[in-house]
Amino acid sequence: MPPTYRNYIDGKWIPSTSCHVIRDLNPADFRDCLGEFPESGPDEISQAVRAAHRAFASWRRVPAPARGEFVARWGELIARDEEALARLITMENGKTLQESKSEVKEAFDFARFMSAQARLIEGSTFPSQHERRLLMTLRQPVGVTALITPWNFPILIPCWKLFPALICGNTVILKPAEECPLAAHRLVELAAEAGLAPGVVNLIHGSGEGTGRTLVKHPGVALVSFTGSTETGRRIAQECALSLKRHVLELGGKNAQIVLADADLTEAVEGAVVGAYKTTGQRCTATSRIIVEQTVAGSFSERFLERTKQIRVGNGLDANVDMGPLVSESRRKRVHAYVEAGRREGAHLLLGGYFYESEPLAQGAFYPPTVFDSVKPGMAIAREEIFGPVICLMEAEDLEAALLDLNNNPYGLSASVYTSNMHTALEAVERIEAGLVYINSPTTGSELHMPFGGVKATGDGHREAGRYGLNIFSEWKSAYINYGRRVSRVELQTPA
Repeated sequence: MPPTYRNYIDGKWIPSTSCHVIRDLNPADFRDCLGEFPESGPDEISQAVRAAHRAFASWRRVPAPARGEFVARWGELIARDEEALARLITMENGKTLQESKSEVKEAFDFARFMSAQARLIEGSTFPSQHERRLLMTLRQPVGVTALITPWNFPILIPCWKLFPALICGNTVILKPAEECPLAAHRLVELAAEAGLAPGVVNLIHGSGEGTGRTLVKHPGVALVSFTGSTETGRRIAQECALSLKRHVLELGGKNAQIVLADADLTEAVEGAVVGAYKTTGQRCTATSRIIVEQTVAGSFSERFLERTKQIRVGNGLDANVDMGPLVSESRRKRVHAYVEAGRREGAHLLLGGYFYESEPLAQGAFYPPTVFDSVKPGMAIAREEIFGPVICLMEAEDLEAALLDLNNNPYGLSASVYTSNMHTALEAVERIEAGLVYINSPTTGSELHMPFGGVKATGDGHREAGRYGLNIFSEWKSAYINYGRRVSRVELQTPA
């Protein structure tokens, strides 16, 4: 029998009262069940919210540098268990072990970075129009925050939200994706080992439609931070608007790489392969469209196909594998449905687009690297987020046409341009409608001290990572301090 896991509420591992469970399957082998997790209901969510409210009264009064020291201890434990955490991520998510190690390493690096920011939570002072009056601003915590995180980075993205939330003095209810709950369970175990005070971080398991929706609606939650699909993000925004609840949304992408005639095609091909197939295309910054200038389109396509055929698909624990499975069978079916839609719309399938039928790949959610050409901008595969190893090759007459195709999309997260002309590169940086722009590198590869997020349907304008998470998880307070004299009524008669 697979192990049974519990929620973490008020410093205790609490058995669920729900009779419904979610089975955590290894996507490389569906016969391997890693554990069973509860489908938490309203009672358990309310219990977690009450615990977080009780803890907030004391946690917010802990000096910010001391809160930072806790995050630093937590990070050290993450680094200590890097190998075990990486293997767990690979078994639960499917990505290669090297990718999982990189994820854990970045989580540790972010803990170090954010723990230092605890001593830099600054406000400002301003000159007053009155004598002997001090004007200043300071940051205040928001309160109980609900963090709803995705399955593609089951350690890193929770840390992106947890660390700044805690640094700012908030308490937290973490609801991880139902596909990868075990990584979050282990992460919270390490928080408890680091000396976590009861109620400061609570862990609630369950589905997005059930547990997640109930958590978002709870009146005791002050802020919802969500990373996931644009469709779900819209529903969360609508629900939060009803109670004027703060919400932060980091949503989908349909990222494009432009390859111009003066580019180094060898570098452009390698960048496209990395951007498209790393993490099996299951990252919001993954390359999904490649827009190539017509004069080099044939040469690029030939090289790209040849390089793509070299990708070795298999269990991510195998050091010889380049790409693991998709996260689940439902995800594989969804990706394949987009491939079938591309065929119906008239795109030309050059590579992939099938289910494996032989062992051992037939036992998991494996899907081959897939490439279309003759893709038109209006096709579903060119406009909608597939979130899998599927590439659309497109042609453009010149930079102007390429930028038009790139920007003519509902999303705006990440984009890349390969060119040897720096004037062209800087013009592209200025004109591309995206939150992240790369020159001569893939659409993936953000660094933790830079703001992360996008425009249009990619989110609601907030930025994660770097110091920018402090803006999400804090509120500004303006203070007016009179000293040394009484202020006349006339002086106080201001418009505000």
